Amino acid sequence: MGVPGWFARERADGDRFADLVDGTESPDDDEFAHELALVGGLRELGAGGAPDAETRQRIRDEIAGRLAEAEAEAAPKRRGHAVANLAAAAVALVLALGGITLLLSKDALPGDPLYGIKRAGESASLGLTFDEQDKAKKHLEFAANRVGELDELTRQGAPTAAYFTGLADFETDLRAGVSQLTALVTDQGGQSRLAELRSWARQQSDRLGLQIDLAPTEARDKFSAARALLDKVQERTTDLGSRLVCYTITTGSSDELGAVPAAGDCVRNPDSPDAVLPPVTSSPPSSAPSVTPTPTSVPPSSGVDTAAPTGPLAPPSGGTPPPVVATPGPTTRTLPPTTTTPPPPLVSIPPLIPGLPPIIIG
Repeated sequence: MGVPGWFARERADGDRFADLVDGTESPDDDEFAHELALVGGLRELGAGGAPDAETRQRIRDEIAGRLAEAEAEAAPKRRGHAVANLAAAAVALVLALGGITLLLSKDALPGDPLYGIKRAGESASLGLTFDEQDKAKKHLEFAANRVGELDELTRQGAPTAAYFTGLADFETDLRAGVSQLTALVTDQGGQSRLAELRSWARQQSDRLGLQIDLAPTEARDKFSAARALLDKVQERTTDLGSRLVCYTITTGSSDELGAVPAAGDCVRNPDSPDAVLPPVTSSPPSSAPSVTPTPTSVPPSSGVDTAAPTGPLAPPSGGTPPPVVATPGPTTRTLPPTTTTPPPPLVSIPPLIPGLPPIIIG
């Protein structure tokens, strides 16, 4: 492709002027005279305004001093950044090791070195649970885990101190879970929650009963105390459930298992969510007794046969025949159809605590 003529001429003029400025070529006559004079003036001005050697040294020293100050100010910041990076790396390492340790402590038993880490993880789980019912369920779940760990201790022949630790933690979670759950039931009602808690306590008591004979002699009293506490939980759920339909449910005081049920007469509260109203049954309409026509007695008269005639009556001679009266037939009353109310449907409530059977009402 060819280059336009005007572009080639401009480029040639530019190259010519550059050669004249560099002095590699000499101008012809007044070629670029004005432009070359301007370049020469600028060169003279630049040479005359240049700083002397002393000024240049002073500027150089000032620049070096400012660079040194900036370096001194930046050094602590760099050290601070290095310390922050080191601390962040240490925290990340601690968290990683903590996560691994928590994972390894999942199967730790009372008395093991990692058992404390396991309990700390359970406490953290409770701290991250904000619903009161879920928190109560977690306490009871941890208590059930302690019973399983005690069973494992009996298989391994663990020392007595391990049993003491496991039973103490079991009672701690049991009291906390029962207290929170009974507080919810007292405030919101819920016979099903109490029934599930009572069934759960019975199961845990049976599990501990199977472990007593296998445990060390020194720990058997602790097992008996734990079972007695479970029996108290069952009594508490029964007493509290019987007061849910009353105006006065608790005494206002509490003990290790939470609210204490009230005693005395129960004034039923119809607004209670656990109040069960009797079903309304409509009695079938009473049938009126059937009316049986009473036969009319015929006064006796001489010469008249009162026996039922076997054929049509003959009119008496010499008189007007009597009128014929129709005898009404038997009266029957049709009874209304009897309606049968179908039985209510079965209602199945999912278990409140994992591992328990559902409750079926109906």
